[in-house]
Amino acid sequence: MRNLAYLYIIIGATFWGVIGIFVTTLYNAGFTPIQVVAIRSITACVFLLSFVLVARRELLIIKVSDSKLFIGTGIISIIFFNWCLFSAIKETSLSVASILLYTAPAFVTLFSRILFKELLTRKKVVALLITLIGCILVIGVFPISNQSVSLYGIVLGIGSGLFYSLYSIFGKLALKKYHSLTVTVYTFIFAACAIIPFSGLWESTYLFSNIKVWFAIIGLGLLSTVLAFIFYTKGLELIETSKASIIATIEPVVASLTGFFLFNEKLTLWQYWGIFLVILAVIIVQEQKRKSHETN
Repeated sequence: MRNLAYLYIIIGATFWGVIGIFVTTLYNAGFTPIQVVAIRSITACVFLLSFVLVARRELLIIKVSDSKLFIGTGIISIIFFNWCLFSAIKETSLSVASILLYTAPAFVTLFSRILFKELLTRKKVVALLITLIGCILVIGVFPISNQSVSLYGIVLGIGSGLFYSLYSIFGKLALKKYHSLTVTVYTFIFAACAIIPFSGLWESTYLFSNIKVWFAIIGLGLLSTVLAFIFYTKGLELIETSKASIIATIEPVVASLTGFFLFNEKLTLWQYWGIFLVILAVIIVQEQKRKSHETN
């Protein structure tokens, strides 16, 4: 059963890792980053809402006063996280954008210290420093690296990590009251409703006549969002969160391999070392959490 859980986590993380294929296809078709964010939010909302209406309709019951929680997860986090990530992919590369997204655990550590008074242990400080060094190598600001990333791309990539980390903060509060599926469904409902008026999708209706666009839309909304969530959550039911998070670090590895084989993206040796350090930092943080839970 545990091996099956590992497989679920790997499948979920892999589906997240190949998101660049669908995003790049939509860019090549003519969509803008904000339109791609809208497409992901809308399709995920439709698939998830349809599933819950059929299987677990009772999970749709929430208090109106709790809407502020889903404004946090859906608008403040998901919309800005996706926009930063998709823009970073366009501005830098799939590999670089993916690894800068993994600065999220560092932000979660800092926010948890401020908001939830979690201890900032020596291991967490080391992990933060390793993350910083890894990101410096990835973005290529050292003279030893001959491939640098634009400042705008760096800001977008780190911004994706920042807003993604906020999902953990808002989500932690929402999960105290609601089922994880309820939180996810309403996250995308709020995200879709908020992004549609600003997306300008109605100005690009002619782009939907391309069959490749529909494959990309289904891949983005169903494969890299809904199924990724379902497999990852199923794995979480069977193993500890810390172990699941460590296994999920294959996501940037998959993204890097996708960029290399499909889009001919090339990184320097130092950038690969940077990727390794960021993943190592995530493992250190999650190992610290695991030991803390065991002690408690």
